[in-house]
Formats: sequence, structure tokens, C-alpha cells
Amino acid sequence: MVEVFYKSNGQILVSQSESCFKELHVQDVVWIDLFAPTGDEKRATEAFLGTTLQSRAQAEEIESSSRFFETDEAIFANTNFVIPGPEEYSLETVSFILTETGVLTTIREVPLRSFNDLQRRLQAFPKTYASGFVVFVSILEQRVDLDADMVELMSKEIAQYSRKINLGEDINEEFLLDISQLQENTMLVRENVVDKQRVISSMLKSDIFPKELMERLQVSLRDISSLINHTNFSFERLEYLQNTVIGIINLDQNKIMKVFTLVSLLLMPPTLITSFFGMNVNFGEWVSTSLWAWVIITVMMLISFVGIYFIFWYRKML
Repeated sequence: MVEVFYKSNGQILVSQSESCFKELHVQDVVWIDLFAPTGDEKRATEAFLGTTLQSRAQAEEIESSSRFFETDEAIFANTNFVIPGPEEYSLETVSFILTETGVLTTIREVPLRSFNDLQRRLQAFPKTYASGFVVFVSILEQRVDLDADMVELMSKEIAQYSRKINLGEDINEEFLLDISQLQENTMLVRENVVDKQRVISSMLKSDIFPKELMERLQVSLRDISSLINHTNFSFERLEYLQNTVIGIINLDQNKIMKVFTLVSLLLMPPTLITSFFGMNVNFGEWVSTSLWAWVIITVMMLISFVGIYFIFWYRKML
């Protein structure tokens, strides 16, 4: 799907067909949003802009030269957007092409709330978004705000896990897996924030990008730096919680093994006595027929049991 936002009589209108390119001038277009575009939509956009759009494979490359590069006529930038899920997060690559005429072209494969919100504001306040450069800065600012909200949400989840550990609630393997998943989400958010930092830093060195918008990029860059510090702190807290949970689980397992070992040791002397008198050896008629013999054997078993127990208690091994 393609959505073309263009200026007309002081307003910003939108067209959802690539056929509108035949009636528009490049100077009138502010933003071309390509959402899961077809081949015809991409070719029509390339013909209108006079430049080549990146493929999805090129956009997902991790080399710095592929994430951001500039020609004499356009800026090409690729950055990741975090998509929150019920349990785990994912990264989606979005491509930005900014031409020297001020037209912004975005290529994405998934719906993004920040894009939808900005598109509504674009039509409600047309004078605020005079060019695609302003739209690009606004998208980055909104995404940084959303990333900050995700970091804050994860901090609250970490605090909840910390309280559960202090109260000793549900400390088991599943709890450890939840912490591990939150740790993975934190790393994804940090990776996403660092990627935006790299794009903005490169944009500040651009010859095409308007100088009057550089200050807004500088503010976003400072916000990103604070988010990186916060995510680093959150990751350290998660690592500490993970080690604490592992230690608690190990202590619980050691207690169980201690009980099994104690029971085995307490029963060893009685077992030895019963095994001795249970051998297929003739100890005499008195041992075999006398009731007192069985009483004596039972008393010996109890004495050995109590004796071992007292030794463990005296040495504070219980």
C-alpha cells in the first residue's frame, strides 16, 4: 500500500494510489509512505523521485555503510523499530529516503503506531510539517519517546521481580526463564536505541539535511544517551536478579540433598544391625526364639539412630 501526503491550498491531503504521481510535482509532496509495497508501487515511486529505493535485504544489512549513506541528491537511512509483543519483543527495519527537494519516503513491512499517529497530526496541523525533513525528525522524536516508555515499563517489571524475590514468592525455574526473557527484551531495546543514535549522529554530518533542524536532532541524541544509560542499568539489575534466583534455587536444592543425606546416614547403623542379624548364619537358639533378643536388637537400632542424630546436632550439621 502507498500513501502520498502532498500540499494543496495550505492543506496536506493524502492519496492511496500511485497514479497520483502523474498529477503532482515533487515540490508538493511531503511524505510517501510505502507499507508492504508492491513492485508497481515501488517502481512508480522510483520514477517519481528519480532515485532507486532499497530492497528489504539491503535495508536489513548491519554494516554501517548500508545503514546510512548519502549521495548528491538523497539521504538513505535504515533503522530498527521495536515491536512489543505479549512476552517477547521483535525488531522491524524501516528505510528512510530523504531527497534534496524535501520529500520523505519510508518503506516498512509492518503497521507502526507512531506512523499512524503522525499521519493524523500531519493532516491536522499542515503548517507544522512543511517538508519531509520535519516529518523525519518528528518520527524519530516520537520513536524515542516510545522507546523511553518501554524502558520505563521494563523498569517497573524489574522492580516487581525484585519484590517477589525479597518476599520469596514463586522462586523457581519458570521465574528464572521470565527474567531471562526480560533480559532479552532489554537487549533488543538497547540495540534499537543504539541504532537510532548511530543514524542521528550520521545525519548531523549530512550536507543535505537542513541546519535549522539540527538542534532537534541534538536533543534527540541527548535523550538517547540517557536511555542507553538507563538500559545498561536495567540490564545490570536483571543480571543481579538472575544470579540471586540461581543462588536461591541452588540453596533449595542443597537443602533437599541435605535432608536425603541425613536420612541415609541416620538409617545406616540400624540397617547394618538388621543386616547383620539377618544373615543366613546360626546365632544360636536363643537369638532365634527369645523375645528379649528381638527387644535388644530393636534397642540397639534405636540407640545407633539417636547417637548419630546427637552427633549431627552437636556439630550443628542439622
